[in-house]
Amino acid sequence: MGEFNVYNMLAAGAAAVALGLDVATIEAGLGRVTAVSGRMERLDEGQNFLAMVDFAHTPNALEKALKATRPMVAAQNGKIIAVFGSAGKRDVEKRRMMAEISAVYADITVLTAEDPRTEKLADILEMMAGGCRLKGGREGDTFWRVPDRGEAIYFALTLARPQDVVIVCGKGHEQSMNFEGTEYPWDDRDATRAALRAFLAGQPMVDLGLPTFGGG
Repeated sequence: MGEFNVYNMLAAGAAAVALGLDVATIEAGLGRVTAVSGRMERLDEGQNFLAMVDFAHTPNALEKALKATRPMVAAQNGKIIAVFGSAGKRDVEKRRMMAEISAVYADITVLTAEDPRTEKLADILEMMAGGCRLKGGREGDTFWRVPDRGEAIYFALTLARPQDVVIVCGKGHEQSMNFEGTEYPWDDRDATRAALRAFLAGQPMVDLGLPTFGGG
């Protein structure tokens, strides 16, 4: 799914040619690929809208993921609901850039935690909120701040309608999230499945072990 994955497949094929594999073998190998873990990965718990997880954690990757998602909702005038954050102790400028990109290419943005490390999560989210506002975003209307990532995913699900897509970006296949130097077990796919199950059962979001849960 997505034009960028066509380029990825061409790159893999070119590398295989360079290593001496024949075209038939390359074609057969690519034909067996169904999905890449944590990359535009669809999750289905019986909901009536599409939910996906993607590793996009840079401005360029987020733009490509959102652009690839748009055709899925365009025919039915659906919305893209994007959930993501920006890491602490890393490139500060990308926080604003990613928020601006989501404000342009998504319909609804939910800003949340993504490895804040030793930085204050509230400060990171404020910088990202500023990026949304620069592109016309309105807090409480087109974008929200939900510090706990599990609660953010759950909140995004409550906004979704049958024609919409909820896409959770930034962690993909990764297995932990860092708060104050401590690595907490975390998997966006497991978290999204847990949020979907709770949402579909009419139950509140479950505590997935992050220190931010319940406003902590």
